[in-house]
Amino acid sequence: MANIRSAQKQNRKMIKNRARNRPALAQIRTALKKARAAVDAKAGDAADALKAAVSIVDSAVTKGILKRRTASRYVSRLSTRTAP
Repeated sequence: MANIRSAQKQNRKMIKNRARNRPALAQIRTALKKARAAVDAKAGDAADALKAAVSIVDSAVTKGILKRRTASRYVSRLSTRTAP
């Protein structure tokens, strides 16, 4: 446990942020997993799954949950899977 007041406050902030970000990260992982599965199975709803995943990833960037380049990498890899 931190002894300095500012460090204690930072710990409180980290706990709150973690509680807020964890469900959002789980939602991102689930959407990406569904999109990958749909693309790999060449399912008819692959385009919809891809669009939903990209939307969720983009909103996570807006909320500050993901970094911009990380999100760009996720979207790029998904798009590359769908191209061929």
